[in-house]
Amino acid sequence: MFIAGIERDRLYAPLLLSLMGFRPAEVVGLRWTDLDLKLATLEMVNTRTIIGNVQVLEKDAKTAAGERVLPLPGPVLDALKKFRARRAREKVAAGEGYTESGYVVVDPLGVPRNTRHLREHAYRLMRELEMRQVRLYDARHSCLSYLANNGVPDHILAAWAGHTNARFTKRKYVHVDVEDMRAAATAWDGFHGGDQKGPM
Repeated sequence: MFIAGIERDRLYAPLLLSLMGFRPAEVVGLRWTDLDLKLATLEMVNTRTIIGNVQVLEKDAKTAAGERVLPLPGPVLDALKKFRARRAREKVAAGEGYTESGYVVVDPLGVPRNTRHLREHAYRLMRELEMRQVRLYDARHSCLSYLANNGVPDHILAAWAGHTNARFTKRKYVHVDVEDMRAAATAWDGFHGGDQKGPM
């Protein structure tokens, strides 16, 4: 519902990156030079963290494993291409008033956004869609849980998350809810003869 509801939003592409399981600091730290839209890959090497809602601290990825190259899903790739084209139009419209920072997540005048800006933007969209407020960082948990529950191997899951330890990824980020266990209930039907008629 959230993805469908924000499709026309200016920051649709960056928000899709959040829903891919990236940390908010990774999303706002992303630069166009980190993207290869021809090969459909993204290199995660830079973060921008805000301290005390005031100071922005820019640094390398959190760990060596955090520096990773990931393939871009089709919808995310398409959204990034459209966002880049929109940014080009905004730059022409702003003229000399445009700031060329190289970052992906910027305002219409090219000024880089930080994690607080991205978070507040997402919360506003959630309110407009009459959805409950969910932290962007929690989307990381949801993404990794979805991938794990749909058969992505542990070592791939850890690499996607930027972790060295697959057990840590599953313990901290992978959560199983009742719908995830529906297939197990169906399998159990066969185990106890659920396809038979009448009492056993």
